Amino acid sequence: MRKLIANRAANISPSLTLSITAKAKKMREEGASVIGFGAGEPDFNTPAYIIEAAKKALDKGYTKYTESSGILPLKRAICDKLKRDNSLIYDPKQIIVSNGAKHSLFNAIFALIEEGDEVIIPSPYWLTYPELVKLAGGVPRFVKTDSENSFKMTPKQLREAVTDRTKLVIINSPSNPTGSVYTRGELEALGEVIIKKDLFVISDEVYEKLIYEGKHVSIASLSDELYRRTVVVNGLSKSYSMTGWRMGYLAAAREIVAAIDAIQSHATSNINTMTQYASVEALTNPQGEQFLSEMLKTFDERRRYMVGRIKSIKGLNCCEPCGAFYVMMDVSKLKGKAFRGRQMDGSVAIAECLLDYGVAAVPGIAFGADDYLRLSCAISLDDIKEGLGRIERFAREVLG
Repeated sequence: MRKLIANRAANISPSLTLSITAKAKKMREEGASVIGFGAGEPDFNTPAYIIEAAKKALDKGYTKYTESSGILPLKRAICDKLKRDNSLIYDPKQIIVSNGAKHSLFNAIFALIEEGDEVIIPSPYWLTYPELVKLAGGVPRFVKTDSENSFKMTPKQLREAVTDRTKLVIINSPSNPTGSVYTRGELEALGEVIIKKDLFVISDEVYEKLIYEGKHVSIASLSDELYRRTVVVNGLSKSYSMTGWRMGYLAAAREIVAAIDAIQSHATSNINTMTQYASVEALTNPQGEQFLSEMLKTFDERRRYMVGRIKSIKGLNCCEPCGAFYVMMDVSKLKGKAFRGRQMDGSVAIAECLLDYGVAAVPGIAFGADDYLRLSCAISLDDIKEGLGRIERFAREVLG
C-alpha cells in the first residue's frame, strides 16, 4: 500500500500541552479544584458595541460572500489604524483580511518560503511559528535568547544565524510567550542586519495594544527599505477580546499581497462577513480606547502581583514582561528533582507533577524553553493568588 500521509503533515510536531490539558479537564470533571494558567485569550467579553455591530450586519442581510481579501470599508479602517498608531502608510490594495492572525502568518510564510529556505525565529517563540515554516517546506533556525537580555535577539545573534539559505526572520513584539518588547533602537539595529543580509521580515504585532512599559514600534516604520521588506501581521483577537471572531490582517508590499490574495482566494475565500462589519466598528468606534485602557489596567495589576509573588518563592524566578499577558516562570532549579517518586527531567514532567497541587501550566519546552513554565495573567486575580500559593507549596515540597 502506498504511503498515506504527506511528509508536510507527518513532520508537524504534536502539541506538548495536550496531555496536561486533558488531565486537568479530567480532574475538574471528577470534582477536583484546578487553577488553569494556560489561557491564551483575554478573560473579557467582546465589547457590547462590537457585538451590536455584528447583529446589525445580520439584520441588514450581510451574510453573503465578500471579496476574498476583505470588504473595502474594513481595509480602509485598517489603513487608518496603521497610519494613526504605527506611522505606516498603506492603501487598501496592500491589505489582506484573514481568518485570524495565525492565518495571516500562514499566508505570508506560504507565499514567501521555498523548499529549503531558512527562517530565523528567536527562542522562546510562539509554538506555531516553526510548524508553519515546516508546512511551507522551510527550515526553522532558532536563535536562543536569555532572560538577562529580556529574551530579545541581538543584532550579533541575528548576523551569526544567517546563512546563504536564510530568507526570512520573524519578529514578535510584544512577544508570546515572554512579553518582551523591542525598543526603537533595538529594532533599528536589527534592521541594519536585515538590510545588509538581504532578508525579509514578518512582524507579528498582535499584542501591540498590551504594553505596560515602553511604546510599540513597528519595524516596518523605520525606513522605506524595511517597509518594503516587512509583512506586518496583526488582528483584533487580543486587543478587543475577539479571539472567536477570527479576524486577522496583514499589510505588505503590493507584490507580496497579490500573491497572498491568490492563495487565500483558493484556500478559504473571505472571512465570515458579519465579523468584517463588526471589525470596522471595533477599529473606528472611540469606545474602544476606554475598553483597552480598562483591560490593560487589569492585566497590569495581575502582572505586577504575579511577578512579585513568583520572585518571593524559593527556587523560582521570572523576568518581568513589558507586554502581552504571560509570565515565563523559571523552574530550572526544579529540574532533575524527584516529586513523590517521579523524576522531573524537564518542563513537561514538572507541569504534570504540578497537577497534583491542582495547577495547570504550559510547559516551556513548547516554546523552545525547557527551563520555564508559561503562566497566563488572563485569569482572575483571586485565581492567580490561589494558584501561586499552590505553586509555592509544590516548590517547598520539592526543594525542602
